[in-house]
Amino acid sequence: QVQLVESGGGSAQAGGSLRLSCAVSGYTFGTESLAWFRQAPGKEREAVVGIAKYGETAYADAVEGRFSISRDNPKNTLYLQMNSLKPEDTAIYYCASHRVHGRSLLEESSFLFWGQGTQVTVSS
Repeated sequence: QVQLVESGGGSAQAGGSLRLSCAVSGYTFGTESLAWFRQAPGKEREAVVGIAKYGETAYADAVEGRFSISRDNPKNTLYLQMNSLKPEDTAIYYCASHRVHGRSLLEESSFLFWGQGTQVTVSS
């Protein structure tokens, strides 16, 4: 079955960087869209960035220019490079896969499979 396992979360100072990883198994990596979402305390889960299977990306306005998504097909791994971190980036970060055909890369309901999440905490 499809499994997504996030890692790389932790604590950082404002202005710092972190890189999250999502190890994917259970299907041929690169044949499905992938995305990162996050959920801050007391808030709904929101989109961060998505990447379609052919490589096009879509970023949320809040992270445009600071975060970068990439994937390593031989390693079956999705990455999220987060630079210039802000305290408001504090959240649990989730990776998701298998976008429903025709749905947005930045909608939670578009994706069928989810990881368990990794905590990111940014202090000022």
